[in-house]
Amino acid sequence: MLIGDVARLSGVSSRMLRHYDALGLVRPTGRTAGGYRRYSAEDVRRIFHVESLRSLGLSLKQIGRALEDPAFTPADLVGDLIRRTEERLARERELLERLRAIDASTPTGWQDVLRIVQLMRELDAPSAARRQQAVLARSDDVLASAELLAGAVLTESDPHVAGALRWALARSGGGVAELVAGAHAEDADVRRRAVLAIAGMPDAPGAAAVLTDALQDGDATVRRHATLAVGRLGMAAAVPGLVAMVVEGSNDVEAAEVLGTLSQDPAHADRITAALVDELAAPTADSATRIRLTQALVELAGTTGLEVMRRLAHDDDHAVALVASALVGVLEGRTPEA
Repeated sequence: MLIGDVARLSGVSSRMLRHYDALGLVRPTGRTAGGYRRYSAEDVRRIFHVESLRSLGLSLKQIGRALEDPAFTPADLVGDLIRRTEERLARERELLERLRAIDASTPTGWQDVLRIVQLMRELDAPSAARRQQAVLARSDDVLASAELLAGAVLTESDPHVAGALRWALARSGGGVAELVAGAHAEDADVRRRAVLAIAGMPDAPGAAAVLTDALQDGDATVRRHATLAVGRLGMAAAVPGLVAMVVEGSNDVEAAEVLGTLSQDPAHADRITAALVDELAAPTADSATRIRLTQALVELAGTTGLEVMRRLAHDDDHAVALVASALVGVLEGRTPEA
């Protein structure tokens, strides 16, 4: 089979076949009387073998070694190709995200594009101070799109930079879609950042639903962020989680304050009081836990907390009784009916 026929059947150009011949990868078995290359069926199979290896990303030098060295093992080479491909895909995904962020910022000219690219570079800076400054310096820059800020929020590990990003994102009024995706990520750190950011913009469309779903998250920190946010929205679904935070001593002061705010709604007041009283009577509650629950009662609206506190002032646990006695005075001074 002559070179033109092989090129037509294999899809490999005549020029590439000559290159293979020059490198010794695929040398034709014979020549015609006129000196033209003549390929055998075995030569054609070798061409397809070379093309198959090229499709995996191997260089021609690597292919030559694979075909000629009997001791050559493909495992290391394939592993290296996998790593290189993963790195290339990661770079392409990063490029795609950058292009999407630029597009979302609706630039009107190349100067706008350059400013967005500069912000992206600053957000990738190794210095946390520089990243924070980049956010604060552009707080009024409409080109810092919500999508770009939301993406940065989900990856930022420094608490000060993250706080600046959440503030800027809340001012932008967008980015909830990206945060919603982050709230369902496999990485618990990403979910924590997403829920904390959504908690800072609870009136955004879809925010309440995401926060309510996060009440059942498998990560305790995510649940705490969501519980406080849902409670601040005035939703009774947060009550069990808030009481649990008081019992556990996790953000218990914040949880007690939110319970106090919720108790101002008569529809929630009795439920909250009953939940705290039940925990006070739980056999597993130690002295420190009962003191936290007693302190939470002082935050409740109305006189219900005062009645419970008066009983606790005579509690068998001296420390609890002492705290309750002091808080009774606070409540009596605060409650005109007393």
